[in-house]
Amino acid sequence: MQLPNRLKTPSFLQKLQWIFDPIKYMKSAVQQYPDIFTGEVVGFGDNLVFVNHPQAIKEILINDRKAFAGSSKANRILQPLVGNSSLLVLDGESHKQRRQLLMPSFHGERMRAYGQLIINLTENIFSQLPLNKPFSALSTMQAISLQVILQAVFGFYEGERCQQLKHLIPTLVMELFRSPFISSFLFFPSLQRDLGSLTPWGKFLRLREQVDELLYAEIAERRQHLLPDRIDILSLLMLARDETGKAMTDQELRDEVIDLMISGHETTASAMTWGLYWILHKPEVYEKLLQELDSLGDSPDPMKIFQLPYLTAVCNETLRIYPIAIMTLPRVVQEPVEILGHRLEPGTKVIGCIYLAHQRADLYPQPKEFKPERFLERQFSPYEFLPFGGGARGCIGQALATFEMKLVLATIISRYQLSLADQRAERPQRRGLVVGPRNGVKIIITGRRMRQQSSTAMVTTPTL
Repeated sequence: MQLPNRLKTPSFLQKLQWIFDPIKYMKSAVQQYPDIFTGEVVGFGDNLVFVNHPQAIKEILINDRKAFAGSSKANRILQPLVGNSSLLVLDGESHKQRRQLLMPSFHGERMRAYGQLIINLTENIFSQLPLNKPFSALSTMQAISLQVILQAVFGFYEGERCQQLKHLIPTLVMELFRSPFISSFLFFPSLQRDLGSLTPWGKFLRLREQVDELLYAEIAERRQHLLPDRIDILSLLMLARDETGKAMTDQELRDEVIDLMISGHETTASAMTWGLYWILHKPEVYEKLLQELDSLGDSPDPMKIFQLPYLTAVCNETLRIYPIAIMTLPRVVQEPVEILGHRLEPGTKVIGCIYLAHQRADLYPQPKEFKPERFLERQFSPYEFLPFGGGARGCIGQALATFEMKLVLATIISRYQLSLADQRAERPQRRGLVVGPRNGVKIIITGRRMRQQSSTAMVTTPTL
């Protein structure tokens, strides 16, 4: 089969680089072939066509001839995490029906109910951090995103089961995401063998089993005492019915909740950490954002925070430089189609390269520079700016993720005086399926911040 612009690097080296440094892999490839190339990477089959031109991305995401389709086989890399019945691994009509069933749980009005919860959780966690001592912003953001998952997604506030999940969820995620080497188990099914609790995969399986046991116990208990006025996403999913009146099974509930847990923990935490890094790294951005936040007065309504234009631009620029997902989910050609002058035959796997699309100088002049103003100066199409993917397979939790990101960053910036503990540039590193900050972004809290109408006042705690 003739494939466009095959990379000449030996297959084995391509696969290693894709696992350990996907950013470098894509940068090198795009220098050879700016818009479209074929690489040999692990996890999605031997040959994968990468496209980053907006028109090509549009073609593969919403082709009205249905020339492209999702593929559970191509997405099998996710199955050890999210099971066989999650939205991420469903195809065709099953995918469409499940998405329709899930969408109401992420409606804008539902997000409003979580606003004050997110602010309170952020304040509670940050208020316990030490003053004048460096700490990991990534670890702190992971703690915040975990609490949002436990309360907004699961509806857990207290109790033994809540405490157990509070420990097990980050342990489960970290077991696979803590390094590129451990993440490689996702890409090589042959490595996924249970050789005992002391091996990486064996440990992961036992952790997953413990989480499953707790989730199924919660689902069974809640089915017996399901309250219609609960607003957590698990309860909403249990109450949801498809067009035939059928409810989701225990397995389907478990898989969707695990999906939300995985996609809402490490991904959102990484995005918020990058956001904090860029704000503190760019003093002019920091000051401008403070002025906008101060304009809302004390104890602003969460929805007013969410609507702030400069805060939105800062979050968008953060997601542009290091998007939560560096690529869309794979699509498989169903009938002969031409993309950017190249003919693709049925069976060809194609992927939209989000990271490279966000780095195009013709769309984003000086793409390496953090410039939130670019999002105030023009509107970008869903195929030029797509940090959560797009089309029918765009991230269903996008609304909650952006809502959480804005409220968490606004709460931290407006209430604390902060600085970077290390002024060296933070570099990206693969963390499972996402790209996170290599060193976790070390920051220092030097005091509480009090808003004044005429000027900004700082309450600084002296170093002991």
